Amino acid sequence: METLRAGVIGVGYLGNFHAQKYEHCPGVELYGVVDTDYERAREVANKYQVGAYADYRDLFDKVDIVSIVVPPAQHYRIARDFLENGIHTLVEKPVTETVEQAELLIQIANTSSLVLQVGHLERFNPAIQMLRDQVCKPLIIETTRTATYKERGTEVDVVLDLMIHDIDIVLSLAECNIESIEASGSAIKSDKLDVATASILFQNGLRADLSASRVAKTQERSMRVCELNRYLSLDYINHRLEIGRMENGNEIKDTSALTFGHTPAGTDILKSEIVSFVDSVLTGEAPAVSGEDGKKALEVAINISRHIARN
Repeated sequence: METLRAGVIGVGYLGNFHAQKYEHCPGVELYGVVDTDYERAREVANKYQVGAYADYRDLFDKVDIVSIVVPPAQHYRIARDFLENGIHTLVEKPVTETVEQAELLIQIANTSSLVLQVGHLERFNPAIQMLRDQVCKPLIIETTRTATYKERGTEVDVVLDLMIHDIDIVLSLAECNIESIEASGSAIKSDKLDVATASILFQNGLRADLSASRVAKTQERSMRVCELNRYLSLDYINHRLEIGRMENGNEIKDTSALTFGHTPAGTDILKSEIVSFVDSVLTGEAPAVSGEDGKKALEVAINISRHIARN
């Protein structure tokens, strides 16, 4: 089997984990890591006994695949440069700052037959995979995503930081065009939106109500899907899916009517994402989360933020 040489651009908190997954991924050799903080690059590189670089361009002729784990403002420029040098690219979410930039990356990747995958990590959550196998015809989707405040990630608002995960999942479940969007939000601790809610109405009648906060006291990541005669309640954190009956729009509080699904503790979602990316490169199959998927989620997120700004 061909061995792919991998690089990681940006080895802060999340980038360090990307390097770790490549180091232990079959068929992959972690070649080097890059960070503008060269001491940080050396620290991570020493851990995995690979090369350390301060300039990502030094990897152009050295790697086959790359993860881009830098602030979103740098996504487009760095991803474009790697794609133009024939390197398959996994870029963290949001894919770019603008829809136009995302379209350009997609065009470059398609023209050169390269894999462009976007890091919408929740797609690889086994609870979501269980839910996909069960959902028939959703009528209402409700999502909640909260986190305690951290400076990391505040270069974008909470819609692009947190809610975009749920936007991506909702779009993949809806498989329908959007009719309208209503949204509200406010800045609390940063100079950008820290709390946001959005209601998305799809042309098939499905309504999705999304809520996100990065200034909460506790962490929660959940989704609830209501169908005609049942509901599906998903806990992302514990990888747990609950299915119960509904009558006349009300839950039936009968434990015998509940079905539970769960996955083993220690499920490594980032590892699943990296392995999926590598498999796409090796097989030539489309990535699980394509550049087009990333662009669609970005477009909705931008529209939500703009709606809030107008109000």
